[in-house]
Amino acid sequence: MARPVSDSPTLFELPSRPDFALETRARSAGQWPVAGLDEAGRGPLAGPVVAAAVILDPDCIPEGLDDSKRLTAEARERLFAQLSDCALAISVASLSATAIDRINILRASLEAMRRALAGLSMAPALALADGRDVPPGLPCPARAVVKGDRISQSIAAASIVAKVTRDRMMTRTCGVHPGYGFSSHMGYATEVHRTAILARGRLTRIHRMTFGMLREDE
Repeated sequence: MARPVSDSPTLFELPSRPDFALETRARSAGQWPVAGLDEAGRGPLAGPVVAAAVILDPDCIPEGLDDSKRLTAEARERLFAQLSDCALAISVASLSATAIDRINILRASLEAMRRALAGLSMAPALALADGRDVPPGLPCPARAVVKGDRISQSIAAASIVAKVTRDRMMTRTCGVHPGYGFSSHMGYATEVHRTAILARGRLTRIHRMTFGMLREDE
């Protein structure tokens, strides 16, 4: 897989909040609409990886868009509702723990982003993907943006949609498997989660059997 050279700002040059500058430059160059791509759930021991693609309306960008990790759960939910009302297009896709075990988490994350972009109701002319890798097989030109959720409002919007969607999925999973505390840690390797795994065992199709303490050889 080709890894493009990034021209993103360095860590010390990151803006305090993401803005619409990349999208505006692309639009001026005739590349419109622009979709932001991001994922949630690369690191947990359980649950799917979820990706979102978002095309923002330049005339209706919600206040406070930021990297989802820098927002409270309440702020993410508020922004998710506003994006649902005013974004030009939103699409979400996920790959299960079983798929992650089969193809590895990097490939699963990129495939989820590809599927999310393909599911948009309007065809983007350019995709801005968070991270160092451009997902293979995209239907339009794309650019990888390191720390893109802190640079591009479109990527930040995608990070919020992906995170809120995944958290809701894990909360529903908690209702089916209440002994693991999924609604509190969302599948990450917290002490509560690790203790539950040791006491109750691994959950087929929920836990990622190739991750850390869940591997058969651990």
